Amino acid sequence: MLKIQEIRELIKLINSSSIDEFSYEHEGSKIKLKKNKDVVTTVVPQVEQKQAAVAVAEPAPTVATPAPVQVTSPVPTEAKATEVDANLHKIVSPMVGTFYASPNPDSPAYVKVGDKVGKESVVCIVEAMKLFNEIEAEVSGQIVEVLVENGQLVEYGQPLFLVKPE
Repeated sequence: MLKIQEIRELIKLINSSSIDEFSYEHEGSKIKLKKNKDVVTTVVPQVEQKQAAVAVAEPAPTVATPAPVQVTSPVPTEAKATEVDANLHKIVSPMVGTFYASPNPDSPAYVKVGDKVGKESVVCIVEAMKLFNEIEAEVSGQIVEVLVENGQLVEYGQPLFLVKPE
């Protein structure tokens, strides 16, 4: 049986991809995800609902609820960024995942406001499906603003940092 977090990750990955429909079967459990007008829904066959009515009925609203919140959260951030300075470079998330400011909880953040970065400087990690992806600055300059919190879920294309290019 898939865990709720795994289902959420699948929904985010399908939502950010060009895939319209996804089906998965494993040890009697089935999950089917479909995109309809930018909304991802989960469909579980009737047989599964009878076997695990509580497990299927309760997670469905929880799984569907985060998607609109995550999709709408970058909009105010982007609007704020464009108001601040059109010349600032946005370092964006290349994938859906969890933002981490440091390589581990005991280490300091890769970068903070005021730090200078180079094109290949690692600025954070985005974890997706248990893979930790180092995100590079892609531009030389100074970090002006960190737009997300440590441990926050981020969407594909969501701005993470604002950099004043040199």
